[in-house]
Amino acid sequence: MSETCPCASGKSFADCCEPYLTGKALPPTAEALMRSRYSAFATQNITYLEETLKPGTRGDFDAKSVGEWSRSSEWTGLQVRHVEAGGAGDSEGEVEFVALFRQEGQDRVHHETGKFEKLAGRWYYVDGVMGTKPRTVVKIGRNDPCSCGSGKKYKKCHGAAA
Repeated sequence: MSETCPCASGKSFADCCEPYLTGKALPPTAEALMRSRYSAFATQNITYLEETLKPGTRGDFDAKSVGEWSRSSEWTGLQVRHVEAGGAGDSEGEVEFVALFRQEGQDRVHHETGKFEKLAGRWYYVDGVMGTKPRTVVKIGRNDPCSCGSGKKYKKCHGAAA
């Protein structure tokens, strides 16, 4: 099978999400789990979607409704916007993504920042917030060390051009 993976990684489905969806491998990162969940929607693998929910959060999972939504949609793309932690050595992570799909002839967008947890070596989807998670920006003072790591004060380094 050489078809491109629905998750938009640029890899073939067989070399990307298929091993996760078939249970032959576990996603090593939160982003890999998120991508595989998108592929599960695209391939109507509803069992995988339920199994990758964090235990204890599956009570309100409606497999019938999710299956109907998955089948009635054409999954047209995935954009990963931001990843925070969620690496192989982490126990938590967040992934901001935009899932693109077409339903009833209309292009749709699902923009979410998802929260993921690793339990006993396996990543799970916990929950998400629609849109972008608010981020904080720390302002560097003129006399603070420059953020580039040069050891100089900001005003003598990158702040000099400001």
